[in-house]
Amino acid sequence: MGSGVVLIGSLVVMVVTFIGAEIAGEVMDRPLDSDGIPTWGGIGDTALALLSIALVTPVVLVTARWVQRRPAGTVSSVAGRLRWRWLGICLAVALPLVAGTLGISVLLPETAGDTEELEWAGLSSFLLGLAMVCALVPFQAAAEEYVFRGWLLQAFGAWFRSPWIAVLPQAVLFATAHGWGTPWGFADLVVFGLVAGLLAIRTGGLEAAIALHVINNLLAMGIAAAIAGALASDETAADMGWMEVAVDVPMILLYAAVVLWLARRRRLAAVGSAAPADAPVAPGSWSGDRPLPL
Repeated sequence: MGSGVVLIGSLVVMVVTFIGAEIAGEVMDRPLDSDGIPTWGGIGDTALALLSIALVTPVVLVTARWVQRRPAGTVSSVAGRLRWRWLGICLAVALPLVAGTLGISVLLPETAGDTEELEWAGLSSFLLGLAMVCALVPFQAAAEEYVFRGWLLQAFGAWFRSPWIAVLPQAVLFATAHGWGTPWGFADLVVFGLVAGLLAIRTGGLEAAIALHVINNLLAMGIAAAIAGALASDETAADMGWMEVAVDVPMILLYAAVVLWLARRRRLAAVGSAAPADAPVAPGSWSGDRPLPL
C-alpha cells in the first residue's frame, strides 16, 4: 500500500507543480513553446523540473509516517535521521573525485572534437543559472535517493530475507527513469544505482549515496550554467558515450571503496541484526532484523 501511495503522491505533486506553473505563465503572459505551453526560459523550465522532483521527498517521508506509522527518519538511516556529520564527510570524499572525472571528460576526444561550438552564457545568465542549480539540485538529487535507495530498496527488501536481492531492481528502475539514451549511458546509471544501493546497505543510510549524487549533479549542471542553452538541453547521463562511462565507472567504484573504508574505521551502524542494539531502525527493517511490510 505504501508504495502505491508514494507513486500516486509523486505523480500528483509533479502534475500540480507543472499545472501551477502553466497557470502562472498564462496569467503573466509568458511566451509559448512549440506545444503551446507557457515557457519560463531555459533556467526557469529547468528550475521547475528540479522542483517537481525535489517535492517528492516529503511524499516519501509523509507516507512512511502516516501510512506505515513509523518514524519518517527511518527512511534516512539506522539512526532515525540524516547523519549530517557523516554526510559532510561523504561530500568531502565525492568532491575531488567527481571534479577530476569531469575534468578528464572534457579532454576526451569525442568532447574535444565536437563540431558544435560552445558559447559563453553571459555573466548574468551564468550567475542566475548557478544560483538556481545550487538552490535546487541538492534537493532534487536527495529526492531521487529517497525514492530509489530509500523507499524502493526497502520496499523490495521487505519481501526477501536478504536485502541484497533488492539492490538490482531499484538500480534498473533508476536507470530507466532517466530515459533511454545510449546503452553505455544506461549501463552507467545501473552501476550508479547498484553502488548507491550497496552503500545504503553497508553504511546503514542514504548519506553516502546522496553525497555522490549531489556533487555529481551540482558540478555537471554548474558547468552547464556557463554554456548558452545548456541548461535547457534534454540530454542526461543516459546519453553518455562509452569513453565517458569508462572514466565515470572507476570513479564511482573508487568513491565506494573510500566510503566503505571510512565507514569501517568509524564503526558506522549498518543494516541487519548485526547492528548495535541501540541503533533504532535500519533501512529495510523495522527492528534491525524484521523486514518492513511495504
